[in-house]
Amino acid sequence: MNAESTTETMLAAVLYGSEDLRMERIPVPTIGPGELLLRVGAALTCGTDLKVYRRGYHAMMLKPPVVFGHELAGVVAQVGEGVANFAVGDRVLPLNSAPCDQCFFCRHGQHNLCENIIFNNGAYAQYMRIPARIVQKNTLLIPDSVPFEHAALTEPLACVILGLEQSGARAGDTMVVIGAGPIGLMFIHAAHINGVRVIAVVKREDQIAAARLFGASEVVRISDDVNPVAAVRDLTEDERGADVVIEAVARPSTWEQAVGMVRKGGVVNFFGGPPSGTIVGLDTNRLHYGDITLKATFHLTPATARTAFELITSGRFKAAEFITRTASLSEVPSVFAKMMTRSEFKRPDIKTAIFPNDNPLFRSPK
Repeated sequence: MNAESTTETMLAAVLYGSEDLRMERIPVPTIGPGELLLRVGAALTCGTDLKVYRRGYHAMMLKPPVVFGHELAGVVAQVGEGVANFAVGDRVLPLNSAPCDQCFFCRHGQHNLCENIIFNNGAYAQYMRIPARIVQKNTLLIPDSVPFEHAALTEPLACVILGLEQSGARAGDTMVVIGAGPIGLMFIHAAHINGVRVIAVVKREDQIAAARLFGASEVVRISDDVNPVAAVRDLTEDERGADVVIEAVARPSTWEQAVGMVRKGGVVNFFGGPPSGTIVGLDTNRLHYGDITLKATFHLTPATARTAFELITSGRFKAAEFITRTASLSEVPSVFAKMMTRSEFKRPDIKTAIFPNDNPLFRSPK
């Protein structure tokens, strides 16, 4: 096994429960056959991580106590026995999951629903173990010209790409995106790149400029004196509504608004997932006689990960504009605490890049 020397312990952010995130020194992970040890170059904050931080767990991805974070890129520090495609020093992007390729859903091309999918967490640390299946199926070499924090955007963008594909939006269509958090802005930008006209529905003043930056043709800001459904329909041909509506907020009220914004024969994608047990009221008459398709999209596939990676590495995706703040590893607990009480920002607050290692080698190329 090839290896570079590492310290016995490392600094890591460990989640213990709801809003209980602690910086600790823990052993550097050991790796087995087919695995990689990654020195983390950059890790990104994420809406899913914020939701997990708030709730204290994620039913599918992690159970505390656990090293936190799942969007990352870095440099191979150790190579496990049998790994042939990667070497110490390679700059790589490991996705946070990998399907089995053998179960019912994988055989039906629905790899995001794999019954035996494995997830990997631990990005907010100096080192991270990459399981063999992820090494084999979902780890990509990063071009030298691409900063780690840009490459790490691949995971959320891959989820967005799957959502776009499943929604059937085509060039020339009108799409509404409800929400201007990181995922909503990615939907806006990816749809715009593909020639879709986008109407953004946002909450805060600072989100208006961000939505326009990433390609929204029109922006509706929700306020007490604005009916968002009427405002959106006013911006569509003959007030029919949009061809596709993406809900990226995860609230019952916006799920209901999404159905009101779509045209007859259109598609609503409930991309934002409210907590288990949430009940939503929908007009069944409108759904039935309007021939409206309702769907939801979960996670990503290896194919959409590669599509997203190519979009980023080609330079067509405005990756730099998504990284609006930077922080050191020791600042992770305070970063999440601030995200919980986010207020109006003069500058859009999209993603914070965490740099766990101080060596300039692991910063962005100049």
